[in-house]
Order: sequence, then C-alpha cells, then structure tokens
Amino acid sequence: MTTETTEKPQDAHQEAHVFEADVARLLHMMVHSVYSDKDVFLRELVSNAADACEKLRYEAIAEPALLGDAPQSRILLTLNEEAQQLIVEDNGIGMSKAELIEALGTIARSGTRAFMERIEAAKAGEGAQLIGQFGVGFYSSFMVAERVDVVSRRAGSHEAWLWSSDGKGSYSVRPVDLAEAPARGTRITLHLMQEAKNYTSRFEVERIVKQQSGHVPVPIRLLSKPGEEPVEITDGSALWTKAKSDVSKEDYADFYRSVSGQYDEPALTVHFKAEGRHEYTALGFVPSLPPFDLFDPDRKGRMKLYVKRVFITDDAELLPRYLRFVRGLVDTADLPLNVSREMIQESPILAAIRKGVTNRILTSLEKQAENDAEAYRRFWDTFGAVLKEGLYDDYERRGQLLGLSRFRTTASDEASRSLADYIKDAKPEQTAIYYLTGSSLEQLKASPQLEGFRARGIEVLLLSDPIDSFWVTSAPDFEGKSFKSVSQGATDLAQFPKTETTAQEEDEQVSADTKADIAAFIAYAKEKLKEEVDDVRSSDRLTESAACLVAGESGYDRQLEKLLAGAGQLKATSKPVLEINAEHPLIKAVAGAKSNPALQDDVVHLIYDQARILDGDKPTEPRAFAERLGRLFEKALKA
Repeated sequence: MTTETTEKPQDAHQEAHVFEADVARLLHMMVHSVYSDKDVFLRELVSNAADACEKLRYEAIAEPALLGDAPQSRILLTLNEEAQQLIVEDNGIGMSKAELIEALGTIARSGTRAFMERIEAAKAGEGAQLIGQFGVGFYSSFMVAERVDVVSRRAGSHEAWLWSSDGKGSYSVRPVDLAEAPARGTRITLHLMQEAKNYTSRFEVERIVKQQSGHVPVPIRLLSKPGEEPVEITDGSALWTKAKSDVSKEDYADFYRSVSGQYDEPALTVHFKAEGRHEYTALGFVPSLPPFDLFDPDRKGRMKLYVKRVFITDDAELLPRYLRFVRGLVDTADLPLNVSREMIQESPILAAIRKGVTNRILTSLEKQAENDAEAYRRFWDTFGAVLKEGLYDDYERRGQLLGLSRFRTTASDEASRSLADYIKDAKPEQTAIYYLTGSSLEQLKASPQLEGFRARGIEVLLLSDPIDSFWVTSAPDFEGKSFKSVSQGATDLAQFPKTETTAQEEDEQVSADTKADIAAFIAYAKEKLKEEVDDVRSSDRLTESAACLVAGESGYDRQLEKLLAGAGQLKATSKPVLEINAEHPLIKAVAGAKSNPALQDDVVHLIYDQARILDGDKPTEPRAFAERLGRLFEKALKA
C-alpha cells in the first residue's frame, strides 16, 4: 500500500507533501505511545547515523571512490543553546531525493492504518517486527523538536536535498546548494521545544551518548558551541568486542565503573563470546561491594542488552533475579526486537542467551571457589544471601547452587563450610544433613535444640537468612543425604553415641521411682498445657537445658511458620511440641514434689515460657509469667 500525497509547489523547486488523514494520529502514537523515555530519540538518531556509515563502508568495498578524501567515518553532535538547536551529522552513505522521501516516508509507504495495527499488536505483546525502517526511530525526534530539518547528500552525488517537517502531517523537500550540505552524508537539525532545551547542555548530551550509544562502531564527537573545536566523546570501539588478552585489568575496572555506577573494583570478571546456533558476546562483573539496590523489592537484574553495539534496554532480565548483583551487558545481532527497541520480544533466542549467560556466571563462580577460596569467601559474605534465593527459585540449577553455597555451622563460626565439607566430616551412619533456622546467628548458637547434636559431635548448619526457611523445605538431597531440621519432629540421635560422657552420667543410677515421677510429671504437664502445646514428651536432643519447643512431624518448621504468619500468609499457627530433659536437675526436683501441686503448676508454665524465650518468642502471658516467677523466688528465699 502506498500513501496518497498531493504536491503543492511553493516555488519552482520546493515540493510539499501532505500525508493522508491518519498520519497525524500515527505520529501522535509514535511520540506518546511507542517510547516511554524521551532520551531515546538521540539513541535512535545516532544509531541511524552509525548505520549510514556502515552502509558506506560496505559500498566502498566495491567502489572506493565513494570515500573521497575522508575515508574515516564519524558522527558529529553540535549544540546551539542560543538557537535552541541540536544537530546530528554523519559522513555516511547519505540519501538522494528519492531515498529521502522513501526513507522518511516509511511509515506512510508501509500503509498507515496497517502500521498502526502493528504498533497496537506490539503493545499487546505480539512483538511486531519493525526494526530496519528508518522512519520509526527518526520520528521519535518529534518528542523533543517542533521542527526537524534533514539535509542529505548521497555519496558520489552532485546534488543535496532538504527534507523538513513539523511532524503534524506534512513535509517538504527542496534542493539545497552544495555549500550548505555536508560533503556526503546527512545532517539532522532539531529545532527543540522549550521544554526540551536541556538537550543543548553538553553534560546532558554527553551523558546520554555514553550511556546509550557509547559503543557504536563509529567515533562520536561533540561540538559544545558553534565555532569551537569538537571533542571526541566515544572512540568507536567496544571493549567487549576485543579479545580478553587485549584488555587490561584496569580497562575492565574502568568499564565496570561506567556500567555499574560504582567505584569499587570488580571481584570477578566474566567475558566470553558464544558461537554456534546463537552468537552473542557477554561481559559481566561481580562487584566487590554490595550495590545500594541489592535488596530492591523488584529484585530485577541489571544486565544491559545491546544489539549490534547499540544500547536497547536494561530491563531484559538477562539473568535470574538471584544474580541481580551482576553488572554488565550482552551484545547480540540475533535477537528480534519490536518497534521501539525498548521492549524486547520473548523468543527462543532470548531464552538461549539467558541460559548461556547464567551457566557461564555460575561456572565462573565455581572456578573461583575452587582456585581462590579466600576470594570466594569474600564473595559469599557479600552476596550469599542473594545467591541462595536461587535454591528456592531455580529448580534446574539447584544442585549446582547447593555446591556453591557456604554455611556457618556448629563446627565453624565463618560462612566457609560447603556441603561437600559437611558430608566429608559426617558420621558414617549419618543419613541426613541437619540444619537449624532462626532470625539471628546468636540466637541459633544459643538454641537448646543443638545440645544433643553437639554432645555427639554432629555438625548442624546454622541458617539465619530469611530465604533459608523456604529453600530447605524443597531442597533435594545432596549426595544422597536429605535435609532435616533439628527443631522439627523426633530426632534419631539415639543411634549416635555421645563423644563425651560426664562422670555424673557414668555413676548416676536413676531409680525406678524417679522415672515414674518424671513420667507422671510429663503427663501432668501435658494436661496443664493442652491449650498451648500439641504434646509434651521426653527429649533426647537436650543435654543442658530443661526444655525446648519443636515443630510436629508434619507441617511447617517453627521459623518458617513464624515468617509466614508475620507476612499474613497463615490464618492460624500450629501448636508446638514441648520436649523436656528428663535428666535435668530441675525436672527431677519438680517431678518429686508431688505433694506441692501449686509449685508444680507454676513450674510447668514457667518451663513452657522459658522454652518460648529460648525460641525467640515472648511468654504467652507476661504478667502471669512475672507472678509465677515471683512466687518461685519467694519460696526459694524462704527455704
């Protein structure tokens, strides 16, 4: 479909073209619907200029004379604050009159109504394939300009033409004197709107170019004021396209700071080129310091996407969210894009790139862990809590992530123990990897649930990050050993002998009467606390404390239940199990005080509240707790 136009010559040379009625609506959509960030107009113009230079380079292979006396490609940006103009000029292939009308009339030529339908389809997620049509990016200029003038001269031609439009439905074309045109190429003059005058600021323009177009294959120079000498702001080379052997550590560090906005040194650099079915280059950096947005609720990745060295977006989710601390980019020529270059189309190519980059980052971390344990320990101290999110989110790589994970345990105060280390030091008859979750490391270390494991020399993982309570519930076994909470259900500690037995334990003989008293006291406690606990039983996990709380065999672990309840995800919590240490002097003493039921009643409730406090909770009734404690003190002082 071709656009209907009418030509109304203003003089012998100028032609005025009036678009069909739908064009006004189309341009409104281009300006207000397709692009969400006005800065992209400069990226689009620079990208078009770079494409023009590349086209000339290829045509000059067959016709070297096209290069004339200026073989070096370049893009020049000129700022004119007084006239409120921004000029983008290239010495690329340029355009003839017919090419100007064709290129800048692409929207109309492709059928206005059909084009708008494709835009609507792209917005709806169907991903219209419109890249390569010059007019699409060019018309983003009208977001900031009230008029756009394009002067172009085709390489090798003796004619130059001016295309001009206010973007409101018509444009004109007329010849210009060669003295007013570039020797070859295109000059685009934006007559900026009042609210867009910031685009005459050197700082603003340089920032946008370096951020969005800093690595196009053509050098970009900036002229701050007419008459001054231009300054080169990009050199036309992309660091990631170079061989690793040609890039110094300092170059990598400088580039990392430019893409991350941070000032630390990268702790790990991953630079590779994938070849085969899909070709792309990836350059990723693991920071040495946590970024300020590490725990942003959106948890988005921060890898930038380039296509043919032109910045497209940093919202492509090129890495899973548990690798959101990685900064860097991926550059590909294979990825299909939609009209705006902002919204990337979901495709098998994108999925393959995500998979490949993720695998390479994790493999590089594995190599660092193997070759430089100290550097990896520093990485884990900084980003381990984030990486562990993958244990819950990424089932496919869960085994690999478990291998990368490091833990604080009852055998080590530092987060340097791997699961491989744990299994190597496990008891021969041990079939589980034991863990305890909690809100802080200090609370975990003081937990009475650990006493029986310590007494038997069994290592326990101390998990204090919130994500720990979630991934352990769905984690597979590791090297044949399942994960088992020490604060849930019954233990299997009876099969493990204690490593140290006290003289008191060796000599003490518990009489049958004492055993009977303790059993009666446990039954009494179960009756008194039936509203608070699901069961009261003797414990083999306690060696020092009088009592502790554990979760039942089924349902949630205690810490996970607290997190879910605190987030409003549970309507009601389950009753815990109270385990009592039958060997504790307090239990023996109160069990023998059958003649003083009031004392037994106070002690039963105090033991339960004590177990709650050790578990990080408050007493169920603080006032009653204080009164019972006061009565117990009074009895002790009178004795």
